[in-house]
Amino acid sequence: MAAPMNSAWERLRHGHTLPILTILAALAIVWYLGAIWLNSQRVIDGYEADDELKNKWTTGDLIRDTLSMERPVLPAPDQVVVELDHSVLEVAPTSNRSLLYHAWVTLSAALVGFALGSLLGIALAIAIVHVATLERALLPWVIASQTIPILAIAPMIIVVLGSIGLVGLLPKAFISAYLCFFPVTIGMVKGLTSPEPLQLDLIRTYSASRGQIFRKLRWPASFPFLFPSLKIAVALAVVGAIVGELPTGAAAGLGARLLAGSYYGQTVQIWSALVLASLLAALSVGAVGWVERLTLRHTGGEG
Repeated sequence: MAAPMNSAWERLRHGHTLPILTILAALAIVWYLGAIWLNSQRVIDGYEADDELKNKWTTGDLIRDTLSMERPVLPAPDQVVVELDHSVLEVAPTSNRSLLYHAWVTLSAALVGFALGSLLGIALAIAIVHVATLERALLPWVIASQTIPILAIAPMIIVVLGSIGLVGLLPKAFISAYLCFFPVTIGMVKGLTSPEPLQLDLIRTYSASRGQIFRKLRWPASFPFLFPSLKIAVALAVVGAIVGELPTGAAAGLGARLLAGSYYGQTVQIWSALVLASLLAALSVGAVGWVERLTLRHTGGEG
């Protein structure tokens, strides 16, 4: 019996599960300590204003009350979990009170933007690699485009697109695409130029055309660079969709939940939306990783 337990422990210790759980536990401890520290002054002020509690409260009372405030400066993790349980499991997914409903609104815009941005990034990379002048003329502008703060450009995109009748999902998708295309472009340029000169010389000795070189050598060689770029891009797509919801005062989406929580001082609602947005981005990255493993296995790479 001891041998299987030792074997399971070794797999756990050398795998990804134990490090992830350790980091999550450390974050939870830091989060609780931060909640106690940031909320304590409000609680102490309340004690001082109450003649019955003044100079009679204990450290235990302080810790308990800082972790159970209705509108804390920083909610405790268990408060966020309770809010997620209430707004995800206890409400119909089609209700505008459900975080799942708002998450789907954000995710749909993020996925459309991710698709547009990825296609644009791949197309730009192919053009840059095959047309020498574009590397000097276009690549610096691609890099310079990321120096513009997205919070500054998002309202402009929404206003311009709204003036030509494009409202709802598409403006948010374009903002997501704006964030997505850069890592995909840079990753694909690196991937398409990764074949060594010896490999290129060898395939040219078989009279391969530029199209054949691309399909048989450059494109497969780009996969180890493409998929890490796509993982970054899909996470940025979620951020872009949320940012796109903020300037419009959207009625739906995780950005709308953040705005509503900010307006009414509902910090627990704000943090629950943030946690769900993080989970949404993590699941999206995991989905891209799953596609990566399937693709590499199909093409004979390490999947």
